[in-house]
Amino acid sequence: MTATTQNEESFIPVFTSGNHDAEMEALTIQGILEASEIPTLLVGPHMLPSLDFQVHVPEHLAAKAQEVIEDARRAGSSAAEEAELASEA
Repeated sequence: MTATTQNEESFIPVFTSGNHDAEMEALTIQGILEASEIPTLLVGPHMLPSLDFQVHVPEHLAAKAQEVIEDARRAGSSAAEEAELASEA
């Protein structure tokens, strides 16, 4: 299944998960990408029960979206470590 914009550009998945917290993670990733001005399309079991949660972006922005996701994950890990160190002081 491929979603398209009015220009018929394909949207491709940059995140897929069937984990118990997949919806929350997908919504978080969607928010991060949209804050970076990357349009998204959320696909999940609420639309088609046999699917995992997925976040799709326009194909030409997929590499940028992956970078934004990785940067956010790294920042999240660093922020968690900093908070733990601060709570120990």
